Amino acid sequence: MEAFVELVCPACEKHWEKAPSELPEPKESFDCPDCGERRPLSEFTRSDRDLEVLRESL
Repeated sequence: MEAFVELVCPACEKHWEKAPSELPEPKESFDCPDCGERRPLSEFTRSDRDLEVLRESL
C-alpha cells in the first residue's frame, strides 16, 4: 500500500493528496492545479513528514 502526501498551495491554500509516485522530485518545479502557482514541490508539502515520505519514495 502506497502512502499519500498531503499538499497545500502556498498561494491559494488548496489542499489535496497525491501518491508520491505521481509527483516529481521535491526540488523540481510543480504547478498548483487550481491557481497555477509554480514553485519547487517541496514548498507544497503540508508538513515535514509529507516531505520525508516524498523523499523516501525516490
